[in-house]
Amino acid sequence: MTGSPAPFTADDHATRMRRAAEAAADAGLDGLLIAPGPDLVWLTGYRPVPTERLTLLVLRAGEDPDPVLVVPALEAPDAAEAAAAPVLTLRDWSDGNDPYETAAPLLGAGGRYGISDNAWAMHLLGLTKRLPGIRYTSLTESLPMLRAVKDAAELERLAAAGAAADAAYEEIRKVPFAGRRETDIAADLAELLRHFGHSQVDFTVVGSGPNGANPHHEAGDRVIEQGDMVVLDFGGLKYGYGSDTSRTVHVGEPTAEEQRVHDVVRAAQQAACAAVRPGIACQDVDRVAREYITDAGYGEYFIHRTGHGIGVTTHEPPYMVDGEDRTLVPGMCFSVEPGIYLPGRFGVRIEDIVTVTEEGMRSLNDTPRELAIVH
Repeated sequence: MTGSPAPFTADDHATRMRRAAEAAADAGLDGLLIAPGPDLVWLTGYRPVPTERLTLLVLRAGEDPDPVLVVPALEAPDAAEAAAAPVLTLRDWSDGNDPYETAAPLLGAGGRYGISDNAWAMHLLGLTKRLPGIRYTSLTESLPMLRAVKDAAELERLAAAGAAADAAYEEIRKVPFAGRRETDIAADLAELLRHFGHSQVDFTVVGSGPNGANPHHEAGDRVIEQGDMVVLDFGGLKYGYGSDTSRTVHVGEPTAEEQRVHDVVRAAQQAACAAVRPGIACQDVDRVAREYITDAGYGEYFIHRTGHGIGVTTHEPPYMVDGEDRTLVPGMCFSVEPGIYLPGRFGVRIEDIVTVTEEGMRSLNDTPRELAIVH
């Protein structure tokens, strides 16, 4: 990508809202209620700060979603500048008035609505009190694949985010590790992600030595030592879309066992990536990686799913986990990240973001997956 991508237009967001409304009808819903968060950003381009004041996008199920955005009056000017504003009706309410009185006429007296998973409980309870005849279901339950299939413009942004994360990894390998704290390396990673264009850094996992056996270890004050295996897992948002990659490095030369464990994870990760193609079930990606690691004798130490979707957030459906029998289709994007975690000793994880193509898959991360030696 050369330069920044063109922003999404009102027509782009109108198309997404129509798709969402039609999917809602297919799921037997009467409409969708979208609170501030990733669903609202994806559907409208509007990113308000979630507060105790009600903001709610109401979409009617079917071919005509008739989108209405309920907003606090003091935030109406910002809402009017959202990308989707030309195709939205704004309904504002003022402090001192009941916001649920404003929202109620848009819903009717009964029915079943999908509601954003991240909607505040106080708002859901407020709607329930005002409209006791309405039933609600989470979007993850009712429309889990709403944002799963990316269009060309979304894939372009995800590829740019992945390339930026790759560039950060190439640079972090050049910095000193031994004698520095995990938090120092994490700060370097965050700075590099921003340097390469990330507007938001979501996480910088640095798990050295025994801390690497905790997949979600928060970088701490442990001083990295010669002979440590170090798990690096980092990502965030660039152009509004996520990056998430993991590589494992070693301070100095590894032992034969450390090299073997890394080789097992690397082979399992590549086998799982090679299995990705349209028509297979999400769980099959997990099973390929898990079978390889189990056959190598480390099955009990692979303690998480193989992958998660990514888009306007770094974790979203679909999930590569046993029991998920939805099939892969072109445009889905997700991580492939098997790992082995030996308690009290070390861990290894290798992660790429891949997208499903018509023929198979394309990786959005291209840095070396071999065990890198750092100093």
